[in-house]
Amino acid sequence: MTSTFTDLSLLRPTIPSLIPSSFSKFTTHRPFKLRCSLAEDSTTFLPFKLNGEAQSSAGHSATADCVIVGGGISGLCIAQALATKHWDVAPNVIVTEARDRVGGNITTLERDGYLWEEGPNSFQPSDPMLTMVVDSGLKEDLVLGDPNAPRFVLWDGTLRPVPGKPTDLPFFDLMSIGGKLRAGFGALGLRPPPPGHEESVEEFVRRNLGDEVFERLIEHFCSGVYAGDPSKLSMKAAFGKVWNLEQTGGSIFGGTFKTIQERSKNPKPPRDPHLPTPKGQTVGSFRKGLAMLPDAIATRLGSNVKLSWKLSSIIKLENGGYSLTYETPEGLVSLLSKSVVFTVPSHIASTLLHPLSPTAADALSKLYYPPVAAVSISYPKEAIRPERLIDGELKGFGQLHPRSQGVETLGTIYSSSLFPNRAPAGRILLLNYIGGATNPGIVSKTESELVEAVDRDLRKILINPNATDPLVLGVRVWPQAIPQFLIGHFDILDAARDALKEKGLQGLFLGGNFVSGVALGRCVEGAYEVASEV
Repeated sequence: MTSTFTDLSLLRPTIPSLIPSSFSKFTTHRPFKLRCSLAEDSTTFLPFKLNGEAQSSAGHSATADCVIVGGGISGLCIAQALATKHWDVAPNVIVTEARDRVGGNITTLERDGYLWEEGPNSFQPSDPMLTMVVDSGLKEDLVLGDPNAPRFVLWDGTLRPVPGKPTDLPFFDLMSIGGKLRAGFGALGLRPPPPGHEESVEEFVRRNLGDEVFERLIEHFCSGVYAGDPSKLSMKAAFGKVWNLEQTGGSIFGGTFKTIQERSKNPKPPRDPHLPTPKGQTVGSFRKGLAMLPDAIATRLGSNVKLSWKLSSIIKLENGGYSLTYETPEGLVSLLSKSVVFTVPSHIASTLLHPLSPTAADALSKLYYPPVAAVSISYPKEAIRPERLIDGELKGFGQLHPRSQGVETLGTIYSSSLFPNRAPAGRILLLNYIGGATNPGIVSKTESELVEAVDRDLRKILINPNATDPLVLGVRVWPQAIPQFLIGHFDILDAARDALKEKGLQGLFLGGNFVSGVALGRCVEGAYEVASEV
């Protein structure tokens, strides 16, 4: 049931005005070159075939090449990647999900003319993501935000636009001239050398780019992506692409220049012509919300997706395969499989893997997931402060709030401005995230208290103080929302993998957002990686 969660990353400050453009996509890892496997108008189901119907544990009559434990976006995309890219070696794949629906944290709801998300809100339309969209038959349902829409950061009581391109610099008042110079010189390499230990995001950014970049651009970005504490998040694990620039080039600029040189020597292969072509830096969703993607994949997988199947035990067999026993609505069911992929959250994987490898289970139990609440509320259009309107409309992706600015809400997405048909005419739909690693106390608050906190913050910034009370559409509290890529994260993953290897558990793989990264797009990219490993 793994999935990314808060996609406030769409509000991230765009840094090209301070440092090179290749630095701006913090959470992007190495690129994939994939080809769409289905024609644009294809409605053919994926050709999975189960060797026998699953039956009582009295006999193992169902076998598979791969069983994927967890029907969130990671598990489903791994299954689809195996079907579309590796059909010849893994034709029989089963996805099992303990809950009665697929999608993990992806939760799209619709009522009274409103369409809202209570988990992740959007994705970055990378080529791997778009490949998954096309292969799922959703190309015509794809919707993209306006790449020119502004993003805002709260600073000194004012929502200030962040720069989207170098020409925005003259109007960029979020940082002082001195702060901009410090960032530029630091990116060139005029800064303290790297320390002899793994740096936190805060340490790395303050050392390389200065205090203002961290406090006014990056701190709230960490809250938006991870709902995390940048003093504890690992730069190497959380934003590895940027960390690697300094490692390979001696500085951020040096690494960027070296990357450009390497790309010129090794040009990219032609892009798949079947893929949509987004214009500018934007985010995507679907006509009826993010849930369309897991639902479409599950439809294509058909009966090979097993809902309300709770894994109770897994055993390594002498022949190298695995026996998995499930509690299902039909009773106990056992499966045999050549390989198994765990895409459930790490704490669930820890419990399931403990009989096979206590050491691996202990490593996975150390990962931390803070709580986050998604609060979806609506106001009449006239409730918006006049100074926040552009041409009479609320325009933009949304706003982020640094922890130092005296508001509790992490950030607010302008849902009805971002994508079409999200709210009735004359109404504004806002998705607000609150909680995270720096505010875990939200779990003790009632839904009304969470709404009051969000409404109180919005009336300081965006909403007229005397506006009517908001219409509350949904309050969803996720007690364990997002895995934190803290200092030592890669060491934990390596320890878990090494322990599995030492126990001879070949064919057992770890996937999901605690491995690939928390953004929805990274879950999809990670799915292609895991499928290749399988």
